[in-house]
Amino acid sequence: MANGYNGKILVVDLTAGSHEVREPEERWYRTYWGGTGIIAETLLNEIDPDIDPLGPENVLIFACSVVTGAPIAGFNRYSVGAKSPLTGGFARTEAAGFFGPELKFAGFDAIIIRGAAEKPVYLWINDGQVEILDGASLWGLDNWETLESLRQLTGEKRVRVVSIGPAGEQLVSYACLQNDLEHFNGRTGMGAVMGSKNLKAIAVRGTAKLSMADPEKVKEIGSWHRERIKTHPPNVGLSKFGTSVLVEGVNASGFMPTRNFKEGQFEGADKLSAEPYHETIFHSRGTCWQCSVACKRRVELEDADYPLDKRFGGVEYESLAAFGSMLEIDNLPAIAYANQLCNLLGLDTISTGCVIAFAMECFDKGILTTADTGGKSIGFGDVDALIWLIKQIAAREGIGDVLSLGVKRAAEKIGGGADRYAFHIKGQELGLHDGRGKTGMGLGFALGATGGDHIETPHDVAFQGDGISKLFPLGLLDPVDPVKTDAAKVRFFHVGQKAWGINNLLGLCNFCSVPIHALTFSRLEEAVRAITGWDTSLYEIVLGVERANVMSRVFNNRCGFTPDDDTVIRRWFEKMPSGPLKGMRFDPDKFRGWIDLYYEMSGWDSEGRPTRGKLVELGLDWLVED
Repeated sequence: MANGYNGKILVVDLTAGSHEVREPEERWYRTYWGGTGIIAETLLNEIDPDIDPLGPENVLIFACSVVTGAPIAGFNRYSVGAKSPLTGGFARTEAAGFFGPELKFAGFDAIIIRGAAEKPVYLWINDGQVEILDGASLWGLDNWETLESLRQLTGEKRVRVVSIGPAGEQLVSYACLQNDLEHFNGRTGMGAVMGSKNLKAIAVRGTAKLSMADPEKVKEIGSWHRERIKTHPPNVGLSKFGTSVLVEGVNASGFMPTRNFKEGQFEGADKLSAEPYHETIFHSRGTCWQCSVACKRRVELEDADYPLDKRFGGVEYESLAAFGSMLEIDNLPAIAYANQLCNLLGLDTISTGCVIAFAMECFDKGILTTADTGGKSIGFGDVDALIWLIKQIAAREGIGDVLSLGVKRAAEKIGGGADRYAFHIKGQELGLHDGRGKTGMGLGFALGATGGDHIETPHDVAFQGDGISKLFPLGLLDPVDPVKTDAAKVRFFHVGQKAWGINNLLGLCNFCSVPIHALTFSRLEEAVRAITGWDTSLYEIVLGVERANVMSRVFNNRCGFTPDDDTVIRRWFEKMPSGPLKGMRFDPDKFRGWIDLYYEMSGWDSEGRPTRGKLVELGLDWLVED
């Protein structure tokens, strides 16, 4: 009997209007674990890398892990993956909330969606029963309207829903998924893939309990974890202020991206930080399955121009930077309203903010003019332009149609030197952390399979001084300088990437778990053993992470990515013009050497391809090509 997981994968064929259940053996679960591993294995086995990401041949994967849904804080995340319409390569994006555990309680560890329906549909999973139902009445609704409609259609107030908004229906390349209006699979354009399949939503209700190998031990670890969260400093700050607590420190340190990555400090950051946030728009805290950190914010404001509704969640650090410092806007209610619009329409706030920053700089440089925008001015600092552009992008109207493609392809269409201001890595817009102040994160952006994703890589600043002790169990003993790049920093990233990868593999929240937050490596080992009954170790888990990373790399190689794609944006090769990091940059003459060193550490050849020996070492013999 399986413990921690169901042993069942739901496979839905929307073209045929049918479904089946796959029952992998235990060895498969112990090899691929969940999240990144299941997504990469599925993509490599199920699709041709040359397919159109928005064609019916693409598959969309919702993947929990062998520990998702265990009653421990942070064991609640799930991943969604496909071939990305934004990057043309490997896609994986994570979300917390309640959907992942609910899917497990409904009897399935993952969903694989093939084909495309002729007309809009939604998927209804109710305690193991699966139906593909007419979704015509849902098409065109925003995410709030979709959730309310599905509560009525299913007759279940506690139904958990993943849906797309109008942006996903319009195939915006960075459209996202939402669950329960507060949790988002934001990066890589999974909303567009779901829209291309005419799949509006997945509704899930599950009442079963997962079997635990040692339920008393799981209970003990869960209790210990909840108590530690109350006093563990990083968790205390997140509980009190959410991610807005990051604004002040990031800005003071000089790596808060400002005016489309020109600078690292924003003069209006004090208006966006935790104190004014909680004095003006904060309403209440929200949380996820079994989580006592409760970092989610809900906001409310009666304002004629920027009305905020607590039902639609709250604005996080990434969005504060994306719609604030990146655009030279310090109007907190307007930023929160922009975030709310994106939540309802189904747009990734990081990409949306970066795309608008690109458009604003192009406008200020004269590359875009009022002739391109229908007479509308869209320069930096223009709040009205921000709100207008979000609506244009979601509807793919006017200039929004071009901007809906992401900065890389938008710049190609606009021409006139627009590419000089189109900042992306592997086609994806960057998380809001300037790599000149976090060089390990910069390497992560360059080398990550999905491009500029801040969830893929360690944040250097946490590992200065005694902070490095958090990585002792992985063999890193020496603290790092956040702004220095050398062989030791490459090693730091190489090891730290595995620590972050644990959370993406097992579906653990970064704000609850290793290496920074309350759950330690040793207690994580104990938890996995108690949940699954496997005699496992941190070594085996990390091996699973490396296996997943290698599979995602192989997929990208097959999609045509080369070492030239393993780089950072032009502005990070230029000296920071001001602030605490004035003069800092990545050395363009040395950068390629750091990438090559990482290849060597990883067992990859000079073209960034995992060697035969590395594949065999990881049990990936089936990927060895003649």
